[in-house]
Order: sequence, then structure tokens, then C-alpha cells
Amino acid sequence: MTQMTPKQRLLAALIGTPPDRLPATTHHIMPYYLDRFLPGKSDQDFFDEFGLDPITWSVPHKPAPDSADYPDPLQGPPGFLESRRVANDNWRVYAEPFAGRHAASGPRALSKEPPTRSSPVAGEDAGGDRRKLTRYRFVTPAGALSMVLEDAEYTCWVVEPLIKQKRDIDLIGRYVTTPRCDVEALNRTADEFGERGLVRGHICCFDVFGQPGCWQDAACLVGAQSLILAAHDDPGWVDELLRILQRRKLAFIESLAGARYDILELGGGDASASVISPRLFDRFVAPYDAPLIEAAHRAGQSIVYHLCGRIMPMLDGVLDMGVDAIETFTPAGMGGDADLARAKARIGGRASMIGGFDQLHFFMGCDPEAARAEVRRCFRDAGQDGRYILSPSDHFFAARPELLRAFAEEAKTCTY
Repeated sequence: MTQMTPKQRLLAALIGTPPDRLPATTHHIMPYYLDRFLPGKSDQDFFDEFGLDPITWSVPHKPAPDSADYPDPLQGPPGFLESRRVANDNWRVYAEPFAGRHAASGPRALSKEPPTRSSPVAGEDAGGDRRKLTRYRFVTPAGALSMVLEDAEYTCWVVEPLIKQKRDIDLIGRYVTTPRCDVEALNRTADEFGERGLVRGHICCFDVFGQPGCWQDAACLVGAQSLILAAHDDPGWVDELLRILQRRKLAFIESLAGARYDILELGGGDASASVISPRLFDRFVAPYDAPLIEAAHRAGQSIVYHLCGRIMPMLDGVLDMGVDAIETFTPAGMGGDADLARAKARIGGRASMIGGFDQLHFFMGCDPEAARAEVRRCFRDAGQDGRYILSPSDHFFAARPELLRAFAEEAKTCTY
């Protein structure tokens, strides 16, 4: 078979045409990894360094036309996975560092009491290490909401959720801005990237800290445990929140016509069987994410559904939503349950597969031949018809260079 460009190879795997050989890439490249192992190198330098098939991520936002929205002047340079926020005079986001004691974020953080005036948020002192706490205040004419993020340099997480009382969602529903895709900017990126590899993005997330899927976005705002309890105790309230988030995402998707994305990400790990039951998935995840997939297809876009964690009980539900590809197929050795061969048999030709490689055990703590053997196992179990992209099952923060090279080199021997 004639040698393909990386873009041709990756696209062939996504549309079901056998590529020249097994595509090999990775998900997001963590800035922490680059700083620690490849100082001074960029994401694209990483792909060149190890001979992997490149991906570039771009999610350029712009205000809705004929609206009072504008690019948020308070944001500063967008951080990792952030897009340029959209603000208006009724939706402003302020960030400030702080230390102290933060409020509990468990189930009792949700209340049916009406919203009160926002009080100062407190947080644990990060101490002498590199951890940093930041409070974000979302200010509207009817009140303010706040959340606290902790940044440990390698990643960050929510230590105090934005939604603390049930009627906090009224402020979001009334005032939250809805970004649109800046199609011209995205297409310039596609032109510049050319045949180098895939142009990838995701459905818009909630400001500051969110994820593409409706349930996953809600879990970031409420806390996964609190959201699960609310789904049992007050399902109507959960539906109301999910509808608010879905409307915002649908408006973003409807602006994607003409955007030359190769694939867009939806979903999130809090919708996996590591966190919720298949019954909750069928009740609260699929009914809100499936219409987003339909809208994306109408806009000429393809969707990869991202479920890091246990996926096998959810596999049929994800397929029934009409996705074009599924990731990350986290193996048992990393706390997941993915059996690539069984998953391949169940999926058939309904969707492509991305992931399945155990980076915990085969990017650290083994010899190159063991890493090569893991590549061959993934190819044997999932690569028969070509609808498979070899990739680590999500992020990694450490990897020995010789094992990354073995990963990439062995993929080049897996031909069709």
C-alpha cells in the first residue's frame, strides 16, 4: 500500500478505510510532561521527537453575532484546555488567589434555600509546595456564584463547586453566555496544519472548569457525588441543570457548519461505569448527549465519545447515540475494564476505536520489548479492519523516552 500522510492515516481509521499501517498518537500532551521531560519543546515538537502521528487541538470561541457579548477582557491568556471566554455586562468572571479554609463540597452543599448574596470563599493554604488555590467569582445582576480550583502544577481540580444551592442554576440559566465557534480561525489552523495530522476540538465546556458532555459538565459544577445523590433525590432538578447546559452546547454546535474539524470530543469520565450505573447513564447521559451528536452530524462534524474509566457496561448505550468513534478503553491495569477484543466484537463497524494502551505500565517501569509487545497486543485485539487508532488511554505525566519511541516504532510495523 502507498505510504499515507499522517492526516490520511488517521482519517482512514476514523472513516473505516484501512490505513497503510496502524496510526499511533496520543491524547492531550500535558504541559507538565513537556516541562519535565522535554523542556523548551512544544506539542508539535513532541510528535516529531517520537515519530507519532500528530494532532492539533483548537477550539476558538467568538461572541454570538448581534449580541451584547464580547471576548472576556479579564481572562488573560487561556490556560491548558481553555478557550477564549465570552462575557457581557451581565456575566463577568473574576479570579483572585486566596488561602484559608474552604467550605464542604459534599451532598450537604446543595440546598433548596433561595440564593443568598455571595460570601467570601475560603480555601486550605497550599503550603510550601507549588500548589495554588484560585477563587473564581461569576457576577450577575441578580447575585454572584463562586468556585475554587486547586492547581498542583501537573493538573488542577475543583475543591469547592460553583453550584452550592439548588437555585444557583437560575443565575446560570438566565445569564450565562453562549460562545460560538470562530470558524474562520479554526479553518486557518486547518490550512496551516495541512497533511501534518488531525485537527481536533471539543464541544464547548462551562467557563473556567468544565467538560464537553452535559452530565460531565454538570459534575464539574456540582461535584460528582452530589450530582449522583441529586439524580436519585431530585431528578427534575438534575434535568433542569442538564437542559441549561445542553442549550448552550447546542448553540455552539449549530455554529460549527463549515468548520474543518476532523473530530470533536464529547462525553467525560464521570459518565463511565467507574462513577455511575448504566441506569443513570440511560436516564441522564444519553438523552442529553445524543441530541448533541445529531446536531453535530447536521453541521457536518464527527464525534468521538470520551469515557475514561470503566466502559464495557456503557458500550451499547454509547453506540446507540450514533457516535463516530469511542475512546479511551482504559485497561484493567489502570483501573478500567476495557477488553479490546470483546469491545471490537461488540462494536463491529459501527464506530472507530481510539486508545487501549496501558501507559502506566508500558511507558514507565518496563523494557522496550515489553512496550512493543503491548502495541502488538492492541493491534491484534482491535486493529483487524483498520478502524483503530493506537493511543494511551488518556493523559500521562511521566514516560521514558525510549518507551515512547518503542511505542511509535512498533506501530509502524503493524501494516494492513
